[in-house]
Amino acid sequence: MAVELVGGALLSAFLQVTFEKLASVEIGSYFRRKKLDEKILKKLNITLLSINVVVDDAELKQIRNRHVKAWLDAVKDAVFEAEDLLDEIDIEDFRCNLEAEPESNTGKVWNFFTASSNSFDKEIESKMQEVIENLEYLASKKDILGLKEASTSCNQVYKKLPSTSLPVDSVIYGRDVDKEVICDWLISDADNVNHQLSIVSIVGMGGIGKTTLAQHLYNDPKMEDTFDIKAWVCVSEEFDVLAITRVIVEAITGTRNNTKVLDLLQVKLKETLSGKRFLLVLDDLWNEKRDQWEALQTPFNYGAPGSKILVTTRSLKVASTTRSTKIHRLKELEEEHCWKLFCKHAFLDENPQMNPDFKDIAKRILKKCHGLPLSLKTMGSLLYTKPSLVEWEVYWVVRYGTYQKRRATSSPL
Repeated sequence: MAVELVGGALLSAFLQVTFEKLASVEIGSYFRRKKLDEKILKKLNITLLSINVVVDDAELKQIRNRHVKAWLDAVKDAVFEAEDLLDEIDIEDFRCNLEAEPESNTGKVWNFFTASSNSFDKEIESKMQEVIENLEYLASKKDILGLKEASTSCNQVYKKLPSTSLPVDSVIYGRDVDKEVICDWLISDADNVNHQLSIVSIVGMGGIGKTTLAQHLYNDPKMEDTFDIKAWVCVSEEFDVLAITRVIVEAITGTRNNTKVLDLLQVKLKETLSGKRFLLVLDDLWNEKRDQWEALQTPFNYGAPGSKILVTTRSLKVASTTRSTKIHRLKELEEEHCWKLFCKHAFLDENPQMNPDFKDIAKRILKKCHGLPLSLKTMGSLLYTKPSLVEWEVYWVVRYGTYQKRRATSSPL
């Protein structure tokens, strides 16, 4: 009974992860750029929502009703298939971005897929459609099984929160070298010869830790000693020059500004920045239109020599659009740092003393995170609430479909 309950609860968690991926800028951007049918994404989201509202009821009824259990197992398989397809799109999107620009000497291009982009695009729509048809069939059976909807609160569409300058974790794992390199770029006067504004871009795929690294750089004491003014702005997909300029003015002055005239805002920004050495972080930048970037950038040229803009983005084309003077590409974390980050969230201790059975399954879970800090933190936080080996094994079965019989251990430590 415990296994069924834990398995169902984990399915609820993974449904939320799938909603998050569907709502991501990356997936929508890929479909638009490749001119794929965006209706597929909307259809998948609606179908998953119709299933999500009865999952809680199904989790309770599966204990006494084998038909409900079979339905829930089938839903589990279909949801994971959908999530795997979204992951494939995400990785293909990043691979295409890397290949779109020539390799620079500031980083290393990693090849995630060997299949051609054209072949991938031909297959992805049909695969997505198959998944949707399967989910729609399963959704059509919920009434026959007598499954009831939960409260409407579980039917809310995921909305990504904007980032802030404050890091969630005081420690950043595996990024010491990255941080040192970018920090040197930011505080260096090497680009001051022509009094040009320097723009530094951190480029990497989703979940690899661009924002976290930028947060730790922003809060480094060296930045306080180097710059007169600092400001953090989360940009995301919609690039509205007026709105972004207003947010920058508010971030720098610390006061609300309701001005709706771009000229007044830019004059205010020019006056505020003139003669001052500033650091501006533009997190999650997606704009690839040069004219819009130039319109936003104009007031920044009045800052003192040595002023810097730090951009985080998934796209090398965005870095090119901003004419970045430096580009740093983040790669996946090494195994040692993956282990510490995962344990920090799973056990609140980066070097826990655990029994061999827990360590074995933890290592297996780690491999599925592919060195991405966000995945490591998500999995660690999820399993923090699961104190027994049985629950960890159930997680492995529910997510990856394999099971190894082990003795029941009540605690990992």
